[in-house]
Amino acid sequence: MNIPTDLKYTKTHEWVRQEADGTVSVGITHHAQDLLGDMVFVENPTVGRQLAQNEECAVVESVKAASDVYAPVAGEVVAVNDAVESAPESLNKDPYGSWMFRLRPSNPADLEGLLDAAGYQALVESETH
Repeated sequence: MNIPTDLKYTKTHEWVRQEADGTVSVGITHHAQDLLGDMVFVENPTVGRQLAQNEECAVVESVKAASDVYAPVAGEVVAVNDAVESAPESLNKDPYGSWMFRLRPSNPADLEGLLDAAGYQALVESETH
């Protein structure tokens, strides 16, 4: 399973990448898209929306199931990736290259509470055994 070491992760299978401008990009992990199967629909939060940490803010839908996507940290949505809405299958093809939305964290220190690659690997292994 692909778990890039330069990203942070949540227990609900989102990945988080810190960007140079202080925002964070958010997407779903390889494990999440693998469990869901072929993506057919993505609904992102609206730009300007204030999110609480762990708030349901987006939806991904596959041929198998729909799943909520949660905010990894509190903050304001500053951008959404329209490309994944028009081509949901991009989440299957390149889950780490296909970000869903960007947040400006209310408290950047909250990012330290997220899982690193080793912690996420342990979580996935505990769920699959």
